[in-house]
Amino acid sequence: MTTAVPESLRREVLEANLAIPQVGLATLTWGNVSGVDREAGVFVIKASGVAYADLTLDHLVTVRLHDGAVVDGDLRPSTDTETHRCLYLAFPSIGGVTHTHSTHAVAFAQARRDIPVLGTTHADTFNGPVPVTRDLTEQECTKDYEYNTGHVIVDLLDGSDDRAVEVPAALVAGHGPFTWGASARKSLEHAIICEAVADIALHTMSLSPSAPPSRHLLERHYTRKHGPGAYYGNPDPVMP
Repeated sequence: MTTAVPESLRREVLEANLAIPQVGLATLTWGNVSGVDREAGVFVIKASGVAYADLTLDHLVTVRLHDGAVVDGDLRPSTDTETHRCLYLAFPSIGGVTHTHSTHAVAFAQARRDIPVLGTTHADTFNGPVPVTRDLTEQECTKDYEYNTGHVIVDLLDGSDDRAVEVPAALVAGHGPFTWGASARKSLEHAIICEAVADIALHTMSLSPSAPPSRHLLERHYTRKHGPGAYYGNPDPVMP
């Protein structure tokens, strides 16, 4: 069975995957981006183990949302496909998911620590700490490991789509970051920001172990970009 998805979605997913090494978020093939077509009930994701330098549209795989079956493509999808699928099923607002093993975010994940909100750079995107999940149990690792990886993120956010919108990222304990957004491109942007704020947080904590900014400052930076009163940016592209 072949399920057609818009060419624009396939190209967006391809470009987002190609950008992962360009922005320094992955070594070798340690990252993947997907994008969903909810009307068609499918999502598109990078094939497993394909080097970014070799990646083309032919290396994208289309997967059915409700059961994870491959419906288009001759290659195996990313090993993280079931985690992506779990997140899509749990959070209706999500249009794209990115997973990387970026150094600083992984450091927090391996330390089982949230990425704290220490300043406005973080608050511009994440309305609170980037949280870390509990450890998966031995049973969860033995059976349906990748889907259970998604489940611990869903449990962490109490299955709340609103929380997923306000903090579009989570760290899986001992593993690394997963980020999401309204599109594949936006999920990648959140992965870039997640890594940047993790790096900044580590530097800040090395200088001052306790450096909490005022809550009203953080709220102002979040709300000027998000919500009904947002005023950052312009509604239409600014012409040169």
